[in-house]
Amino acid sequence: MMTQRENILRSVRFERPERIPMGFWINGACRNHYPPSVLDELQESHPCLFPGFRRSAAAPAAPTPPAQSSYVDAWGVTMASPEEGIAAVSVGHPLADWGAFEGYSPPPLPDLTEDEKKRPDLAAENRREAIAAGTLVYGGLPHGHTFLRLCDLRGYEGLICDMADEEPRLWRLIEMVEAHNEAIVRCSLRRGAEWMGYPEDLGMQVGPMLSPEHLRKYIKPSYQRLMKPARDAGCIIHMHSDGDIRDLVEDLVDSGVQVVNLQDLVNGIEWIRERFKGKVCIDLDIDRQSVTRFGTPAEVDALIRTEVKTLGSREGGLTMIYGMYPGIPVANAKALMDAMEKYSTYYS
Repeated sequence: MMTQRENILRSVRFERPERIPMGFWINGACRNHYPPSVLDELQESHPCLFPGFRRSAAAPAAPTPPAQSSYVDAWGVTMASPEEGIAAVSVGHPLADWGAFEGYSPPPLPDLTEDEKKRPDLAAENRREAIAAGTLVYGGLPHGHTFLRLCDLRGYEGLICDMADEEPRLWRLIEMVEAHNEAIVRCSLRRGAEWMGYPEDLGMQVGPMLSPEHLRKYIKPSYQRLMKPARDAGCIIHMHSDGDIRDLVEDLVDSGVQVVNLQDLVNGIEWIRERFKGKVCIDLDIDRQSVTRFGTPAEVDALIRTEVKTLGSREGGLTMIYGMYPGIPVANAKALMDAMEKYSTYYS
C-alpha cells in the first residue's frame, strides 16, 4: 500500500495513484454543536479519512454556547468572529484613511526560530522525518495573504476604488505586504517545504471579488514573485480560493499554480472538467451550501459519485476535501464520509 506521501505526489503528477486522496476536516466550532461522542464515532468508523484516530480517554468537554470574540491582529486590523472555530473577519481597517499611512508600521518580518537557526541541516532533517512518516513537508502563506490582506488594511470598497483610481500609494502598500509574504516563503523553503500553499479567497457567490484586469495589474505580479522561489526549489504550488473564480483561473495557473483548490457547485462540475481535467490537478472543495446541508444522504452519495466520475481519472489529477461546519446533519456527514472512502478507489 502506498504511503500518503507517495499517493498524493502521484495524484498531483498524474502518475497513477493508488486512490483519490480524500480529506475531511471538522471545524472546531462543531464541538459546540454536536455531542463529542458523535464526532468521535464518525472519525473512528472512517479510518481511511482519519488514520490512527483514537478518542480521548478523558471525559469530553460539554458543548458551550457560541461566544463572539474580537481582537486586533499584528497588522492593526480589528477582527471579529461569531464563535470560537469560525474564521474571524475584518471589521476595523487601520488604513481606511490614507492619511494614516505615513505613520503606519507593519509587523516585523517573519524569521526562523532561534532553535531552527542553530540547525544547519534543518531542511534535510525535516525532509527525512516527513519521508519516514509517509507525508510531505508543508509550507506556505496564511489564508488571505495578499488581496485579502489589502482589503483588511484598506477595507474592500476602499481597495477596489484604489485600483480603479490608480492610487499611487497602493503600490507602496503592496510592496509592504509582499515583503512580509516573501519572508514567510523564504522561511518555509529553509525548513525544507515540498508543498507550498497560497490560500486566498478571490470569488463571490457569482463572479470574482475583483476584475481580471485589476488582478493582472495589482495582484498577479506579486503572486508570480512569491511563487517563483518555491517553484524554482521544486515545490508543488497549491492555491485555494473560495467562490466563483472562473474569470481568474487562467491568470492563477499562469502564475505557477499546479494544484487548484476550488469549490465544486459554485464554479460548476462540467466547467471544472472542461478547464482542468487531465491538465492541472484539481483539489475539489466539496459543497457545503446545498446538497450536504439540505439534501438527503442518498443525494450526498450521488454527488460524490458524480464528481469522481466526471473529474477523476485512473491517471490521477484529482483530490477532494470537505470542511464540516455546524448545521450539517449528522446523517449527511456520515453519508459523505462513507462516499469519500467508497469512491476513493473508484478508478483503482
